[in-house]
Amino acid sequence: MTSTLQKTADQRIVLQGTWEKFKLIQQASADSPGIRLAYFDGTIEILMPGREHEIFKSIIGYLIVTFLSEQGIEFEATGSMTQEAEEVASTQADESYCIGRSKPIPDLSIEVVFTSGGTNKLARYQAIGVPEVWFWQDGVFSLHRLRDSSYERIDRSEIPELATLNLELLSRCVLMAETSQLEAIRAFRKSL
Repeated sequence: MTSTLQKTADQRIVLQGTWEKFKLIQQASADSPGIRLAYFDGTIEILMPGREHEIFKSIIGYLIVTFLSEQGIEFEATGSMTQEAEEVASTQADESYCIGRSKPIPDLSIEVVFTSGGTNKLARYQAIGVPEVWFWQDGVFSLHRLRDSSYERIDRSEIPELATLNLELLSRCVLMAETSQLEAIRAFRKSL
């Protein structure tokens, strides 16, 4: 698939401020779809994801949902819902999921990293208590599991329902989607 559309880069603004200032910005941007806000430790981040970011986010989400549905696993896709610990942290993952049943904090949050952020976002998720966070960056996934006081890098998901997900296959199909999302989805389904 050849695209003549211009690629747009993520736009990221970082400000220093209080929780109150963050809440005012959050309120003011409520009618602005596509803006993602985060707060932690006096830092406010405003992210306006670019085209590539959204394409990768969407295909990752589609493939995860495909895996869960093909395996007969009950789930709730919570997308980029706001996850907060009042006056401590707020973030919006690119994709997030409750596995088995609905919960106030998702079992899994996924971040697509193009501009910056990556694993330094883990402190936000730790403050909120998200059990597992995955980052997609430079064509690979890195998985992190919340232990007693910090995240530990893991090789495969420790969420029992996702433990059999072949991350190599998932990565390959996400990369394949740059050329053809249809072929990526077909290859992923065929390998399940």
